Amino acid sequence: MARPDVADLFRALRRGDHGALARGITLVESALEGDRAVALELLDLCQPFSGGSERVGFSGPPGAGKSTLIDALGVQLVESGRRVAVLAVDPTSERTGGSILGDKTRMGRLAALQAAYIRPTPSGGASGGVARRTRPAIAVLEAAGFDVVLVETVGVGQSETAVRHMVDTLVLLNLAGAGDELQGIKRGIVEAADVVAVTKADGANLDAAVSARGELRQALHLLPSDETDWRAPVLTVSSRAPASVSALWQAVEEHRDHLVRTGALEALRRSQRSRWLRDELTDRLLERFRGEAGVAEALREAEADVAAGRRHPYRAADDLVRSLVREGR
Repeated sequence: MARPDVADLFRALRRGDHGALARGITLVESALEGDRAVALELLDLCQPFSGGSERVGFSGPPGAGKSTLIDALGVQLVESGRRVAVLAVDPTSERTGGSILGDKTRMGRLAALQAAYIRPTPSGGASGGVARRTRPAIAVLEAAGFDVVLVETVGVGQSETAVRHMVDTLVLLNLAGAGDELQGIKRGIVEAADVVAVTKADGANLDAAVSARGELRQALHLLPSDETDWRAPVLTVSSRAPASVSALWQAVEEHRDHLVRTGALEALRRSQRSRWLRDELTDRLLERFRGEAGVAEALREAEADVAAGRRHPYRAADDLVRSLVREGR
């Protein structure tokens, strides 16, 4: 494939060309060595235009209605004059390496709007509910002029906290009657949430949702407020009830206003950029272990020793790092 003209691609995505935007995100998500230099050029061009969006993460168990709620919320935001992008992370099969990428089908109304863009993304086996290249994808979307970026996580449970290091506000969605209201005292995703909502609060499920909201409020009072003295509000929401969707976004905006007022937003963004650097270094070092001839051979030997029980992983990792240092790699 011919090398794309990065300047032309950048100008096109700045104009709002969705095709160019798709190509740009594909580049920064690519694991191919040949795409890396091009992706770096594109991200360098995007850098002065990134950082200006409201970044909001949505997490919660499967079946909580994340995609349907994001669809309803996104439509409201577009109607209010915002440009909305969604990164919908889908789990990758450990057996086949494939992903269904079906979240976009549940965002049909939002997908039809010119001021919106939805990008289904396979997790690629990354832990924490997000994909390895979610951060650079956010940077490209911001450079393309989207002022709201919504990140929908895989939805795997308590450990899904990596998104906390990529967004300004984390919304945790819960289902009434699923036992999640009793998990409020546990650490992990509940502790990391800035806004908590019990979903599908309508019809015959309304009473159960209201009851779950009360239990979650009591449980969250057992947790300390964060370092900015913010305590997560607990709401009920239904994708079928526009007023409740608006109330959820109002809670998100109140959290952002709190971050700005306390000076915590810039500190949060600085911390996230540093975290991104550390994560990228970790990924690059592992890629080097796997890709460089002598190093890859040492890694295969270490893996064989560990698998056979001849060395434990801690010792094998230490040996590999020490060998790199000795060889000046």
